[in-house]
Amino acid sequence: MLTWKDIISFTVNGNPTPDTRVEKSDEQWKAQLTQDQYRITRLKGTEAPHSGALCSAFEAGQYNCVCCDSPLFDSTIKFSSGSGWPSFTQPIQTNAVKYEKDSSFGMIRVEIMCNTCDAHLGHVFPDGPEPSGLRYCVNSESLILNKEG
Repeated sequence: MLTWKDIISFTVNGNPTPDTRVEKSDEQWKAQLTQDQYRITRLKGTEAPHSGALCSAFEAGQYNCVCCDSPLFDSTIKFSSGSGWPSFTQPIQTNAVKYEKDSSFGMIRVEIMCNTCDAHLGHVFPDGPEPSGLRYCVNSESLILNKEG
């Protein structure tokens, strides 16, 4: 189970190696994604709180990257954080997500991205529920819910 100490270590010492890599040109991403998906995943945007379709979805399944379909989170570790974005306590596997220090907007946060294709997902915070204490705060537009799991 990942902890905040692990997350900080990844931002300082490097991320775990992904199982595979997906790289596409900007034109290919634009052709594949909706305008909002592109803005959020490729330009590091965000959606308004409580606006995402997956914010209040709690069906069983797996949450995959909208860009490359890599598994990122499982519905069993999703929780209602009240933050306005889908929230999870852990990634589906240690190397599914990559972490980078984000000092934009006068804050210091940890950005989370798909480790396969570098899609911006959101941020992770150390204020989640036990036992991990982590809250992966993810944009709905960066995810696809695969109910087949």
